[in-house]
Amino acid sequence: MNYYNNIVETIGRTPLVKINKITKDVPGLFLAKVEYFNPGNSIKDRIGIKMVEDAERDGRLKPGGTIIECTSGNTGMGLALASVIKGYKCIFTTTDKQSKQKLDILRSLGAEVIVCPTNVEPEDPRSYYSIAKRLAKEIPNSVHMNQYDNLSNRAAHYETTGPEIWEQTEGKVTHYVTTIGTGGTVMGVAMYLKEKNPNIQVYGIDVYGSLLKKFHDTGELDDKEVYPYVTEGIGEDFVPQNYDMNYIDHIEQVTDKDGAIMARKLAREEGLFCGYSAGTVMQGLMQLKDKFKKDDVVVIILHDHGSRYLAKIYNDDWMRERGFLVDEIITAKTIIERKQIRELVFADPKETVVSAFRKMKDLHITQLPVMDGANNNGSITEHQILQLLMDNPYHRDEEVGKVMGKPFPFVGLTSTAADISKHISKENTAVLVKANSGSISIITEFDLIEAMA
Repeated sequence: MNYYNNIVETIGRTPLVKINKITKDVPGLFLAKVEYFNPGNSIKDRIGIKMVEDAERDGRLKPGGTIIECTSGNTGMGLALASVIKGYKCIFTTTDKQSKQKLDILRSLGAEVIVCPTNVEPEDPRSYYSIAKRLAKEIPNSVHMNQYDNLSNRAAHYETTGPEIWEQTEGKVTHYVTTIGTGGTVMGVAMYLKEKNPNIQVYGIDVYGSLLKKFHDTGELDDKEVYPYVTEGIGEDFVPQNYDMNYIDHIEQVTDKDGAIMARKLAREEGLFCGYSAGTVMQGLMQLKDKFKKDDVVVIILHDHGSRYLAKIYNDDWMRERGFLVDEIITAKTIIERKQIRELVFADPKETVVSAFRKMKDLHITQLPVMDGANNNGSITEHQILQLLMDNPYHRDEEVGKVMGKPFPFVGLTSTAADISKHISKENTAVLVKANSGSISIITEFDLIEAMA
C-alpha cells in the first residue's frame, strides 16, 4: 500500500508549471514552482516543520511546549500543521492588514491568534514582533521560532526547494525569481543553486514601502524608505538575519496595485489561483523582461493559494476602494450579459398601440422594437404613444405598424460604450445587437448608463 504516516510527510515535491500566455512575448522558458500544492497551501509549510524539528533536536522545544511566532499567516499555518501532528500548542501574533481567511484558518487548527497594529515600529511594544518576544519570556516551556532570524528558515529551502528546482530543470535553470521578506525562500534556494552554478541569476522582488532594495543596492538602512503598504507577506522594515545580500543579483520593486492586478491575471489567463505575493513576483518578472534571452530557463516561486485572499485582491469592492481595478472596456456583449431580461421583447406591426403599451407597463420598459419575424420594421416608445394619444385618443386602437417610428439601429457585439452612445439620442433611445447564435437583444439608454455607473 502507498500512503503517508501523517500530513507533514506530504510537504514539498511541488510541481513546476509552465507560464504560457502572460510571458508569450518574452524570450525564454518560464516555470512556476506552485507551492500551494503543499498541504497547508503555501511554501511556508517547508520551514514550519524544519524549525520545529530543529528546535526539538537542540532541546529548545520540549514535549507539551508552546510555539510562539509572529506571522503574516502562512508560516503560522506550517507551524500549526507540525504542532497538530507533534502535540504542541501555538500562539501567533499577526498584523491587522492580514486577510481574515488566514486568521480563521490558524484558529481552525487550534492556534491562538493575537492581532496587532501594522503601522508601528518593530521595537514598539505593540508590534507583532515585540509581543511575540514578550510572550516567549512570560510563558513557561515556550519557544519563539522567529522565522526572521532563525537560520532553519533558509536551511529548509537549501535542503528541499533548491534541490527540487535543480532536479526538475535538470540543472538547466538560469534565473531564479522570488519575492523577498524574511529572507528564507530567496536565500536558501539561491545558496543551493549558486553552489551548483554560480552564473545563475537571482532576482528578488520587493514591494514599495520596504527598505530591502535600498539596503541591497547601497548598504544603507534608510527608514525613509519605509511606509505602509497592503501587499501581504513580503517586504520588511528591517533586515532579518537570514539575508546575505551577496547572493541576490538584483532587486526589483512592485506597487501594491500592480501586484494585485497581476494575481488576478494569473488566475484568469493561466488558471493559477494564487496569493498576493505570486502576483507581485509575476509583475516583477514582467518588469525585468528585457533581461531574458530565448534559451533562458526562469523559475519563479508562487508562494500560496488565492483562497486566502477572497476578501481582498479577489474582491472587486476591495479592489475598487483602493483604485486597483483596471478600467474595463464596456462592450455591447458585456452589457447584454449583465441585463436581467436578455430575451428580446418586441411589438408586432399588427398589434394595437394600447397592446404595445401594456407590454411596456408590465415589464417596466420604455420602448419596443417593432419586429415582423426577423425583419426590424420600426420602433415605438412611451413618448411616441403619449404624443399619439394627445393628438387623438382613438390612436390607442391603431396598428403599431401604421404609427411606428424609425427602427433601432444594429451594432456589433464588440461595439464599445462610446460607439453605442453615438447612436443614442432623443429620437433614438436604443440599439439592437445580434449574437453569433442569431438571437437579438436590445440595449437601451438606461442599460448603457447602468453599465457605466
